[in-house]
Amino acid sequence: MVFEVTEGTRDTATVVAAREDARAREGLTAEAMPYVPASSAPLPPDSVDPRSAVWAEAVSGGSYTHRRLARGTRVRLTDPTGDACAHLLVFNAAEPHERLNVADTQKIPWQAYLGEGHPLLSGDGRVLATIVSDTSMRHDAFCGTSTALSNDARYGGHDPQNPTPAGRELFALAATKHGLERRDLPPSISFFQGVRVAHDGALEFTGSAGSDTYVELVAEMDLILLIANVPHPLDPRERYTVGPLRVHAWQSSPTSESDPWWNTTPECHRAYLNTADYLASKGY
Repeated sequence: MVFEVTEGTRDTATVVAAREDARAREGLTAEAMPYVPASSAPLPPDSVDPRSAVWAEAVSGGSYTHRRLARGTRVRLTDPTGDACAHLLVFNAAEPHERLNVADTQKIPWQAYLGEGHPLLSGDGRVLATIVSDTSMRHDAFCGTSTALSNDARYGGHDPQNPTPAGRELFALAATKHGLERRDLPPSISFFQGVRVAHDGALEFTGSAGSDTYVELVAEMDLILLIANVPHPLDPRERYTVGPLRVHAWQSSPTSESDPWWNTTPECHRAYLNTADYLASKGY
């Protein structure tokens, strides 16, 4: 059920009335909300034991979410309508100065286009997360997210309270929840809206693969994830258009040397070994 408030139906004139009003809303849901406990979320991924769920949330267009996740957590991002655009930043939760490096994420696998098996690397030569499943194949590691300047020019506003918030502004809000500042925010990657490089070097927007596609990541170490669900900077539509995003996360296992992704390239193999070496010193 989606709960809608009708003006004049709420009695909050006194503390007691306000308390009763709040308690009467127990169990009601909205189209965009976190689910607590996570096992109570609708539409869990197939074959996932609800008891292993650690995070479930529906993120509206023009909003953001964030979470600290344990090593081995598997995260599925789903685009239910074909209009989501999940801009993502990833940090080493133990040492947040280690963070997503988009250039190395493209360089180490010798592949600029994100997809299944692609490692998300830090500037320290370690793997923060691995893309372990992907039904969309429409992603971008070139353009980053929208900014205050770009949104002001295009939509006439950028603030998080504005109907057209910029991704960079939402990232800044999410970052503060983890003791991070604007200067800690590197360029981001995005899922569900594709970009390709043309023969002349121009960036071409290829849009969405359609509804109900998903991408899954596994955390190779304890992570902080920041997600801003805003239109892609190259989206040609004049209106601020972005659909909802579903997030599900559950307890799983990190990749291991038996997985083929460790040996995609010699450089990838070294990055995974660097990660294992780093984690060994921390008792993993």
